[in-house]
Amino acid sequence: MAGAVVLCAALAGCNATETLQASQTINKGYVIDQESLALVPVGSSREQVVLTLGTPSTSATFDNEVFYYISQKRVRNAAFMKAKVVDQRVLAVYFGDDGRVSNIANYGLQDGKLFDFISRTTPTAGKDQNFLMQLISGLAGGGGGGSRFPGL
Repeated sequence: MAGAVVLCAALAGCNATETLQASQTINKGYVIDQESLALVPVGSSREQVVLTLGTPSTSATFDNEVFYYISQKRVRNAAFMKAKVVDQRVLAVYFGDDGRVSNIANYGLQDGKLFDFISRTTPTAGKDQNFLMQLISGLAGGGGGGSRFPGL
């Protein structure tokens, strides 16, 4: 009887729908809240925007300042697979010369290509080779100078 109680308690902690679900949805960045956005109409001050919407994801200061609030929704079918971007939103708050909101734009995937805000990689010319290909091309080319290991 005690074994049956322990087994029932152990099975009660399991949730079959969560453990069998392979797909995973990942939300990153600023999620746009329409109620908060309504509190920042055209003509609002920069301070009011920061107090209501929070610190922007990034900003630009070319001609007039622009605050960008960025979010992405990614889905991957299994934990080991690369996540695919299914939705991207960029809320842009444009300021005029007086430091007040002049325009608010909400961009998404349909507005253009996805772009990488922080790439952390620099594209280079040439061919990208893995370790094995580098080893084979090094052996085939003779290696150039003398070997550090005599007899190899």
